[in-house]
Amino acid sequence: MTGERLRFDGWIAGVGTASGTRLVVGHWPRSPFGAFSDVMVEHRDGERVLLAPSRRIADFVAATYRFDRIEVVPVTVAVAGDTWLVEAGPLRLRLRTGRRSALGVLLSAVPAPLARSPVWAALCDVPARLLMPGVRTLGRAGPGRREWYGARGLRPVVAADAVLDGADLGPLSPLDPPVAFGFGSAPRGPCLVRVTTTVELGTAER
Repeated sequence: MTGERLRFDGWIAGVGTASGTRLVVGHWPRSPFGAFSDVMVEHRDGERVLLAPSRRIADFVAATYRFDRIEVVPVTVAVAGDTWLVEAGPLRLRLRTGRRSALGVLLSAVPAPLARSPVWAALCDVPARLLMPGVRTLGRAGPGRREWYGARGLRPVVAADAVLDGADLGPLSPLDPPVAFGFGSAPRGPCLVRVTTTVELGTAER
């Protein structure tokens, strides 16, 4: 038997900064919680912080990933063309995306039903790890939970500036070392991924 499957459809942006702080933004227009965005921050010293827009969402995300600190703050994402502006409590992040790569074009052809399939995620896991070290598409996520990702598009992030707690985090850099919120990291190269994420709850959570 499997537990309930919760699907989140939207985008994940992962960027590094010259300060060593790495940022992963989730922007979910369609989810079991309605439309929302959240931000995961990993500092140079390894401290992992979740910035979430409500206690309900914070509790769910914290039961799926690992954090050292959680802050419930207003989180907004505004998109204008190739520019994304993210504001989340003490964080202000602006990023600009470039044109789709060949991989991005291929991923955009993945049908939505296929992107939701755990079998497809399992098939993609090995090539994803080979092409983008640190990336996983299927794994365990929190006690009793399983999670898989179905990418449906990818664009590079070509520029970014971020201010956190009043401090400029410096120019855009690779997301290195990989973030350690869950079983896998966002790609090393800063990018914006169109994705369907599925979280399968443990049977005890049904």
